[in-house]
Amino acid sequence: MQRAERLLDMIQSLRRRRRPVTAETLASELDVSVRTVYRDIGALVRQGVPVRGEAGIGYVLDAGFDLPPLMLSPDEIEAVLVGMRWLSERADPVLARAAEDVVSKVAAVLPPHLRPILLDGALFAASYPGDVPTDQVDVAAVRAAIRNGRKLSIEYSDESGHATQRMIWPIGMTFYERVRIVIAWCELRQAFRHFRTDRMTGLVALEERYPARRADLFRRWQKEEERTREEWERCKREGVSPAQPRMTTPSSSLARPEATSASAAG
Repeated sequence: MQRAERLLDMIQSLRRRRRPVTAETLASELDVSVRTVYRDIGALVRQGVPVRGEAGIGYVLDAGFDLPPLMLSPDEIEAVLVGMRWLSERADPVLARAAEDVVSKVAAVLPPHLRPILLDGALFAASYPGDVPTDQVDVAAVRAAIRNGRKLSIEYSDESGHATQRMIWPIGMTFYERVRIVIAWCELRQAFRHFRTDRMTGLVALEERYPARRADLFRRWQKEEERTREEWERCKREGVSPAQPRMTTPSSSLARPEATSASAAG
C-alpha cells in the first residue's frame, strides 16, 4: 500500500470513531507497525489535518474536518469505473451517456497519479451486442417519473402479444443483464406489478402526482415481496403448489424477467 493511500485510510478510520483510537488499533487495521502509525500521524498533523492525542492514549479527529468530495481511494475509483461501464452497456441511451460523463468528470478532478486507474482501468463489464431487447419508449421519462412521483400512462404488450392500457405509479426500476423492469402500482389491477420497458409500446408522462409517498409505496412493495418469497419457500419445502399471489408477482419472476408473470398476468 502506498503511503498516500495509507494516510487516506487512516483518516477514514479516525472519522469512523467518536472516541480516541490507539496506535495499536490503527496499526492492526492498516497492517503496519505502531512506529509507522506514529510517523503517519505526525505527517497528517504537519499537513494541517486536525488530529489530537498522543502516544499511549489515542488519537481523535476534530469534528468538522472533511476531505475533498472526490478524494477517492483506488478501490473506490475502480468501483466507479465498473459501475459506469456496466451502465454504459445496460442502461437507456440517456443514462448510458450520463455514465460516460461521470467518468470524465471524476477523471478531471483526480490527482494525476490516480487518473490512470480510471482512464486506463483493466476492469470491464460484459456486453451482449445484438442480444438486448430494444425499448420503444423513452426510458429516461420513466426514470424522471420515478424521481418526481408522477403517474405514467402506458400501452403494454405481454409475452403473448396481448396489449393493454395501464395507468401506473412508478416507484423503482431494476436493471438486469438484458432487460429493465419498472416496479409500479397498477391502477387497473389495484396491485403492485412489474413491467418490462421493452414491452411498453406507448408512454405518456403525466404532470399528475400519484397520491402517496414513493418511499412508503416502496416499503410496502418490499414487504409484499418478502411475504410472497416466504410463501413460495414454504410451499417448496412442503412440496405443494403455491396459491396464486394476491398482491404482487412472485419473486421468482424477478430472477427470470424473460418470463415475468407481471408481464403476462399483470
